[in-house]
Amino acid sequence: MSGAYILLQFGADFSDIRFEDLEGRLAFTVKKVEENPNLILKVTREAPWAQRHPDIMGPNSSFLYFGPSRMPGYLVYGNSSPQPMANARKQKKDYSTSRYFHAQSGTEYKWRLAPQRLECVDNKGAIMAVWETADADDEFHARLTVKHAGLAIVTELVTTLLLNRIAQSWSW
Repeated sequence: MSGAYILLQFGADFSDIRFEDLEGRLAFTVKKVEENPNLILKVTREAPWAQRHPDIMGPNSSFLYFGPSRMPGYLVYGNSSPQPMANARKQKKDYSTSRYFHAQSGTEYKWRLAPQRLECVDNKGAIMAVWETADADDEFHARLTVKHAGLAIVTELVTTLLLNRIAQSWSW
């Protein structure tokens, strides 16, 4: 993927993940905010990385508010209105493994889901981001490659990636 940015994911526990670029700059963190009565996760785009990329747009954080028993709840980008998590992982066909979401701009994107690889494409089929698990001997858990065009929605990409990975892991 030319014009791409590689972020290494450290950690597999959804309540404590960090993404770093290849120079070790912190790009994103995912942290547990609360767990009583229900789990709340915060995704934060970190300044050390974001300041190096002037094409980054959108919110610098998002929150995932889970329902009872860690069932789907809702998510919030920055200061925007809450939206059901289901809106960020729409399934158009019963047999499809793809999940669709609309960015805050209104543009629709699709995550193609597989156990070891998730690929996000725009409505024309252009790849925006690819997440792949690392090899067993790598010090990081996974690699997220974001194409330059994906920088404009990078917080939404990381948030919906996390949401889809959680859904896979928790069998929603």
